[in-house]
Amino acid sequence: MDTQTLATSLVRLRQVDKTFSNGTIAIKGLNLDLRAGSFTSLLGPSGCGKSTALRMIAGLTTPTTGSVDWTAGRPELGFVFQEPTLMPWRTVWGNVTLPLRIAGVPRSEAEPRIADALMRVGLTGFEKSYPRQLSGGMKMRVSIARALVTRPALLLMDEPFAALDEITRSRLNDDLLGVWQSQKLTIGFVTHSVFESVFLSDRILVMAARPGRVVADIAIDAPYPRDDAFRTSETYNHYCRIVSGALKQAMGGHHEL
Repeated sequence: MDTQTLATSLVRLRQVDKTFSNGTIAIKGLNLDLRAGSFTSLLGPSGCGKSTALRMIAGLTTPTTGSVDWTAGRPELGFVFQEPTLMPWRTVWGNVTLPLRIAGVPRSEAEPRIADALMRVGLTGFEKSYPRQLSGGMKMRVSIARALVTRPALLLMDEPFAALDEITRSRLNDDLLGVWQSQKLTIGFVTHSVFESVFLSDRILVMAARPGRVVADIAIDAPYPRDDAFRTSETYNHYCRIVSGALKQAMGGHHEL
């Protein structure tokens, strides 16, 4: 690893293996790092260990062998799952406040933080709504606000937009980039979509099918902010072709996505 990477890495996974109790080898010899301030996507076929890698970074599961090393101590982190996992009996405000209540944050401090998180995801005015009254995209916005309210330095997102229609997904991609830039976050993002990964990321780690490992590290050298004009640009198409080729190579004889 070069000196620049060592200087800027927030977390590093080194020679990580993960074998589940049923004997499945999900990950073998995985090396990856998330660089401070970057938007890094993990892209690969189903079963390649993308979500498992993210969960190990979050501390939700542990490696069988290998290490997860934080270069300056583990920062505050937020995790957004593929499903919003909202409590149906709580309002939008009630769902977003939950991490702060658990942490014992005083109400006087919590309220402006909740309001700010809801504003950043475009949910101001929906504070009293219940999950049953929200669309799928709005539920995911609540989930993102709940992760942001703790003011994390690192935001981990496990295919958060996979179940949404393309229009909603596109809007949330736009909003997520705005949050990333305004909050100066580091984001680790799992996705199946080449198009989504190229639009969002400054770096894409392509993972091969089981046992999972990184087989390509692709920098997306395109300026931010990115918008609809970028989506139709030659630069975007150029990187989509590169990443698609790397993904096809990573899949080998595997055709599931």
